[in-house]
Amino acid sequence: MRGRSGLGGLGGDPPLTPPAMEAGPGGRKERPKPREPAARLERARQRAAQQELKQRQRAEIYALNRVMTELEQQQFDSFCRQMQASGE
Repeated sequence: MRGRSGLGGLGGDPPLTPPAMEAGPGGRKERPKPREPAARLERARQRAAQQELKQRQRAEIYALNRVMTELEQQQFDSFCRQMQASGE
């Protein structure tokens, strides 16, 4: 029992290789499988939906900003009229 003397692989047993590095059929190393088309398509759909949401939110923010600017201008005009009326 020379190969099993506790010397950590020295002797009779071949060294162990991790499962990901084992040679597959034909002597080639196995590579991780590429993404399946369905997963890729789903990710593209999610990206498109996210982009659409972002565009919609941006449009809403611009619209809200326009409304707030108009309201601020109306309040300023009203303030100016009150100041003119009280000064006369």
